[in-house]
Amino acid sequence: MGTVIVIFGATGDLTARKLIPALYNNFRKKRLPERLSIIGFARKPFTDDSFRDKMKDAIAAFAPDAYDAQSWREFASRLFYQQGDFEGSESCNALSAKMNALESPFENCLYYLATAPEFYPRVIAGLADANMLKESDQNGYRRIIVEKPLGHDLQSAVTINHDFHRVMKENQIYRIDHYLGKETVQNLVVLRFGNAIFEPLWNRNYIDHVQISVAETVGVEHRAGFYDKTGALRDIFQNHLLQILTLIAMEPPVTSQADALRNEKVKVLTAMREIAKEHSTHATVRGQYEGYRAEPGVGANSTTETFAALRIFIDNWRWQGVPFYLRSGKMMKEKSSEITIQFRRPPTQILDMQAGRTELFTNRLSICIQPDEGIHLHFIAKVPDQGMQTRPVQMDFTFQDSFGEKAIPEAYERLLLDALNGDVSLFTRSDEIELAWSFIDGVCSGWESEYSPPLLGYKPHTWGPAEANDLLGRDGRWWIHECKVHHGSDPETDR
Repeated sequence: MGTVIVIFGATGDLTARKLIPALYNNFRKKRLPERLSIIGFARKPFTDDSFRDKMKDAIAAFAPDAYDAQSWREFASRLFYQQGDFEGSESCNALSAKMNALESPFENCLYYLATAPEFYPRVIAGLADANMLKESDQNGYRRIIVEKPLGHDLQSAVTINHDFHRVMKENQIYRIDHYLGKETVQNLVVLRFGNAIFEPLWNRNYIDHVQISVAETVGVEHRAGFYDKTGALRDIFQNHLLQILTLIAMEPPVTSQADALRNEKVKVLTAMREIAKEHSTHATVRGQYEGYRAEPGVGANSTTETFAALRIFIDNWRWQGVPFYLRSGKMMKEKSSEITIQFRRPPTQILDMQAGRTELFTNRLSICIQPDEGIHLHFIAKVPDQGMQTRPVQMDFTFQDSFGEKAIPEAYERLLLDALNGDVSLFTRSDEIELAWSFIDGVCSGWESEYSPPLLGYKPHTWGPAEANDLLGRDGRWWIHECKVHHGSDPETDR
């Protein structure tokens, strides 16, 4: 059975940095179909050979450890290029002819839209006009992968979904969020539902609050034109952070099938309490790092946020009253993505009181998505030969220690393989997209009202505006930074 992968926008950064290295690694691991052709499609004038040379340079730059001369020659023989325009069906007809010439007959086709979002409707319309999206028992599957962001707000997301559904079925559409392809994010489901020790405690009776942080040390770099129209809230919260939140907060799915998992995620998004405009100042923080407006491509008077923090409540039986604190920013002190599950204090801690401590210890489960991917469980233990003196200690699990230094593949490897195999578990459904945008639109509405919190400046390579600490501090809590912690060391806090 022949399979063709077509990458639209194949001369762009995403293809060189992520897609071709991911496909090459899957090829080396013998996970791709035996009869496979990969066609790059873009406007620039490349030949098959010059496109192969460009992709070889990409492997050398972005995946040098993976390169092997023999396997690359075998892989490169499957790479092809088709020059074309995104407008109309003429280019798509030429593409179809090339596909048939390479794999005759080919049964399956996967289209990857590595283009700017404004080109999505044009590409979809062209494929539909050229009759390249219809599935049947004779011609195999037709699937399409769409990069985020899917829309700029709820209205635009609904329009894009409508454009897709007009010519395709929902099960043909794979909306990609590379965060869901990370091993440590996928491990959330296994951690919760594969271990009997956690799920009985995973509720408002035992959990005090949850923190989710995604911090970057870089600025906007080459994405200024896109980022200045988007900001942290639309770029990171709408997809990455809310998707992680759903995996932490969802109920156990009745089966391991994709729709059962996605149904539970939708229930979480439905139960999220809207942040009313008049609560914006107390429930949200927005900031911009000093020097952002001097970045090339950024407006001199830009009010785009490069940092945001939210306090979210989920109004259901499991989580009623438990705050979820989400934050993300650029030019932060550390590059890290982490989740902190802070458990409630015991009703009384006589040992701490006996030792004269005024701050009572609480158990904590820290899940490090990156770097130092792993899980850390914090508890107290007796200090040897010091009477009944106690001290916080931790049990550590890291993927590197348990599975080896190269155990964790790039997220795109898993996601591309799942799309080829028809597994939609790690891809976002249309109702998830629209519910997430509905929530984010509510926050944006508050920021555009008379109740808007001020746009706060913060110095680069810090943890953001000091006022973000007050978001937790008013509740007697503080931010935790765990991912840089090594065995036996103490976590950093923002207190």
